[in-house]
Amino acid sequence: MLADASSSMFFPPERSTFAGDVDRLFDFIYYLSAFFFVAIVAVMVYFVLRYHRRKGHVETPSASHNEVLEITWSVIPSILVGFIFFYGFTKYLDMREAPENAYEIQVIAKQWSWQFIYPNGADSDELHIPVGQPVRFVLQSSDVLHSFYVPAFRIKMDCVPQRYTSTWVIANETTGEGIEKDAHEPYDLFCAEYCGKDHSRMLAKVYVHEQSDFDLWLEGAANYLEGIPPEEGGEKAFKKKGCTQCHSVEGDNSAKYAGPALNGQWGTERNVIPRGASSPEAVVMDENYIRESVREPNAKVVVGRKPVMPVFTPQLLKDNEINAIIAYLKSLK
Repeated sequence: MLADASSSMFFPPERSTFAGDVDRLFDFIYYLSAFFFVAIVAVMVYFVLRYHRRKGHVETPSASHNEVLEITWSVIPSILVGFIFFYGFTKYLDMREAPENAYEIQVIAKQWSWQFIYPNGADSDELHIPVGQPVRFVLQSSDVLHSFYVPAFRIKMDCVPQRYTSTWVIANETTGEGIEKDAHEPYDLFCAEYCGKDHSRMLAKVYVHEQSDFDLWLEGAANYLEGIPPEEGGEKAFKKKGCTQCHSVEGDNSAKYAGPALNGQWGTERNVIPRGASSPEAVVMDENYIRESVREPNAKVVVGRKPVMPVFTPQLLKDNEINAIIAYLKSLK
């Protein structure tokens, strides 16, 4: 992949219509600050050298008043600060108000993964958007405070529990896999608000497509279980829905995972504490147990584990996806 000429010392390449304005304002403030820092230090050094105490010299009386100097150091900074405020505030308003025809994507943040839900019912753990079209993100959190941040787009907005927030963007460059000539790699998406022990792993990739390619991806994402065996579809759903964040399928039952390991557990008994009970009871890991654990994860909590699993409503996890996950769990050795 070729080096990108639009990247800078401070920021990744500009990949949205907002990015240029953000970078110009940042550069103005940075170089203005650098200029005054150098100027003030230079004057300070000059005065130290010029007026340092020397033997035989008499102290010079301090000036008590200079209108020209006082007006100058009041008016010029006021003009500069006023310009910064006006430019920044007007651009901020542009970034807050999405066009009425914006394509809307639901973004759900949870410890420690992202879920993107599209109008046709498709959902993904990676963000896909069309190029050159306004896209509005409706943000929510299923647990704690998170922050949706895409450096290449220069957008960042908090995801607040029990509340909706929003931001929007127009991407101006498509992405590839980094193989095609001149293709841009997928952009990084971070959580910019500390949200727990795996905060640093709460990452996603952003793909920007031509409209026709986006439509094809969208259709495939909505029907990703069609035409493949249930076990294979279940493995895809298991990873797609972020289950690997909390459950090992390789036998790791350590505190690294919030939930118990799931491989080789089908048909076995596990000790759980039912909701409202004070003592554990044994239940069999079968179809009904998996479905209940998905729809009502706090109904029966495995002994030694905390009730931290989010509720997967039918909007977040469809019945056919649960069926596929059950088939996948049955196949695990």
